[in-house]
Amino acid sequence: MAELLFKEESFKIIGICMEIHKTAEMGLKEINYKDAMEIEFIEKNIPFEREKRFSVKYKEKILRNLHFTDFLLYDCIILKVKSVAEIIYNHLYQTLSYLSASQQKLGMVINFGEPSLTWKRIVF
Repeated sequence: MAELLFKEESFKIIGICMEIHKTAEMGLKEINYKDAMEIEFIEKNIPFEREKRFSVKYKEKILRNLHFTDFLLYDCIILKVKSVAEIIYNHLYQTLSYLSASQQKLGMVINFGEPSLTWKRIVF
C-alpha cells in the first residue's frame, strides 16, 4: 500500500479544521471559516498563502483572469474551503483545476457545512 502524500501535514490541517468545526458556530459563511483557519495557521506556525493566485493556460496561452485558491499550505497543498450541505463533484473538479494551474500534487476540500467535518483528498 502506498504512503499517503504529505501525511503529517495533512493530519495537522485536518486537526486544525476539526478544532474550528468543534469551536465555531454552525452555519457560518466560508469566509468566516477561512478567517479562523488563518488564525490557527499563524498560531501553529503553518506556512500558508491565502487566496493564492495562479495563471491559467488555454492552448498554451495565458488567460487574462487568474485562478484563486483559498489556501496554499506548506508550499505544496492546495486547500479549498466549503460551507455547504455536502461536497459535490464540482468542488473536486475545481480543486483539480487549481492543482493543474499550480503544478501541485495534493489538494484538499474541507467542508464545514455538515454536522461532522468532512473532507476529500485529491492527488493530481
